[in-house]
Amino acid sequence: MIAGIILAAGASSRMGSPKALLDYRGETFAGRLVRVLSGACDPVIVALGYHADAIRPVIEGVARMVINPAPERGQLSSLQTALAALPPDADGFAFIPVDSPAVEPATVERLREVFLKRGSATRFVIPRFQGKRGHPVFATRAIAEELLALPATARTSDVVHRYVPATVYVDVDDPGILVDIDDPAAYRQVTESQS
Repeated sequence: MIAGIILAAGASSRMGSPKALLDYRGETFAGRLVRVLSGACDPVIVALGYHADAIRPVIEGVARMVINPAPERGQLSSLQTALAALPPDADGFAFIPVDSPAVEPATVERLREVFLKRGSATRFVIPRFQGKRGHPVFATRAIAEELLALPATARTSDVVHRYVPATVYVDVDDPGILVDIDDPAAYRQVTESQS
């Protein structure tokens, strides 16, 4: 069992409205990511914080929700909130920020296949497009315990970088793994590229 985690607790202050509710190809960011991850992950857990009441109706019934009590602490705190809700029998997890809505379902399925066939030393499976790493990141259960033990001042990347020799990079033909929509200009760029 591989759980999927969507990090959607941020304030979206630069965007000016909740990124989880923005439209991407006729779906909300959150709704699309739930659908895309659901093909390879069970359960899908969405970490909410700011704007939780607005986002909840979009994912109710299709994903589990957890509330980050301190979303102002940043993305690691949301990941830790979701990891605390991992089912006991989850072998690993995949995580992605809600502002990365463009990854293709086939990419997630490919990452899952590689993760399931990984060697015993592998800790991460990470997609790569034209040499650049992206999301979602797949990780083993042991990594969940390490991330949960991190102090509030740490970053998720501290653990990811520690295990570069134990990481399998999967080259994919999917520029969506690199999409990261932080502000209206980035959103315009992505939506214009679709039309």
